[in-house]
Amino acid sequence: MEIIRGILAIFIAVSLLLYNSSNVEGRYRHHKPKNKGSKNTEPPVSPTPHDAPDPQSPTAPSSPSKPPSIPSDPYPKDPGNTSSDYIFNVMDYGAVGDGSTDDTNAFRQAWKGACGVESGVILAPSGYSFMITSTIFSGPCKPGIVFQVDGLLMPPDGPDSWPEKDSTQQWLVFYRLDGMTLTGEGTIEGNGDKWWDLPCKPHRGPNGSTSKGPCVSPALIRFFMSSNLAVSRLKIQNSPQFHMKFDGCEGVLIKKLSISSPKLSPNTDGIHIENTKAVGIYDSFISNGDDCISIGTGCSNVDIDGLTCGPSHGISIGSLGVHNSQACVSNITVRNTIIKESDDGLRIKTWQGGTGCVSDINFENIQMENVRNCIIIDQYYCLSKACRNETSAVYVTGVSYRNIKGTYDVRTPPIHFACSDTVACTNILLSEVELLPEEGELVDDPFCWNAYGTQETATIPPINCLREGKPEGLREISSYGC
Repeated sequence: MEIIRGILAIFIAVSLLLYNSSNVEGRYRHHKPKNKGSKNTEPPVSPTPHDAPDPQSPTAPSSPSKPPSIPSDPYPKDPGNTSSDYIFNVMDYGAVGDGSTDDTNAFRQAWKGACGVESGVILAPSGYSFMITSTIFSGPCKPGIVFQVDGLLMPPDGPDSWPEKDSTQQWLVFYRLDGMTLTGEGTIEGNGDKWWDLPCKPHRGPNGSTSKGPCVSPALIRFFMSSNLAVSRLKIQNSPQFHMKFDGCEGVLIKKLSISSPKLSPNTDGIHIENTKAVGIYDSFISNGDDCISIGTGCSNVDIDGLTCGPSHGISIGSLGVHNSQACVSNITVRNTIIKESDDGLRIKTWQGGTGCVSDINFENIQMENVRNCIIIDQYYCLSKACRNETSAVYVTGVSYRNIKGTYDVRTPPIHFACSDTVACTNILLSEVELLPEEGELVDDPFCWNAYGTQETATIPPINCLREGKPEGLREISSYGC
């Protein structure tokens, strides 16, 4: 009997050893570039959102049958759980990677190959600088396509080098894709300085005046009519205009990005979203010449957490309602964020004459460092002095500011609520708002106009102009068209 027990013990020990060895090997595989179309049993490094929806059919990415949702956890699961059978290295398709040769065709051919297989990877390897012209990478593709930039990727150097046949409004466009990932350890360089110095740009003339001439500049990266997207880890810099745009998308996870351009670079918004739903932006750094994040009409269910913003123009909802248009924005949350050395902090801006509604906006745990206009609602937004007073406006309601602390630039009051004469702002909530001057004396004259709300705690500086209750004759939110 003792001999049998000994044999069984040895058998169990050997089985456990083999099982653990297999698991360790599976957990510590590393992605290595292979030749084009080669079988690869090692998964690429690509983020998989926590609790992200299953990929939808690529035939209709703009309206998936199961709407995507923002990840509940800002940290994706271990990407080692994904798999890819094919890696399409652009070097195998003729890319030179010397920074001056046009490698556009190599990227297009690699994309075509990766698009046609499940979990295909188009790889721009490290150690090379790739120059490509304005290109649309379109789908539908097989599920799980990854665009991995480990080297340097850039457009032609300025407007004089831009091919005449190419659009000057955009550079890289990803269109009609479902379940795509843009990632890597490399840099996407926008070569924007020559675009910023066009004579039409505001900083070129005296007192912000402009000169006549071509003014259109390309956005660097645009996602259009796509769903279930993930963008992570890249360094994106010096865009001619917006660094990254999302139009008509649903289900977007952005994590651990670094976006930068000089403080005076014009219109270089970091991330712009419009007509886009279910967005998570986490643990990222943005320093630029315009808004860190700008949120346009048609956006809802946006969660921003762990952002470092500035120098910049802060985080903006709007501008909305231009040319008497309808604008609808709802359920936006910004939390655990630092805004520093910026012209604006938390801003909602609308044009007179618009319609629609901005509702359920939550700002929480925000640290300000030498910021002008820390908290601002401006329903009289105008780019010139020629804007006329109008009776209609985008209705702003349900905006909360909790635990907003830090310092402000004393050139302007830190709190400014300028609401429409005819459509008041309602349900504004202030709690633990403490803003002190970066230098000089306390500015204790916050501005309010037709703004209604409550204060859960006293604010610094004191704000006595916020009206209690609700304005008489206010219509239901549904009557504003959202």
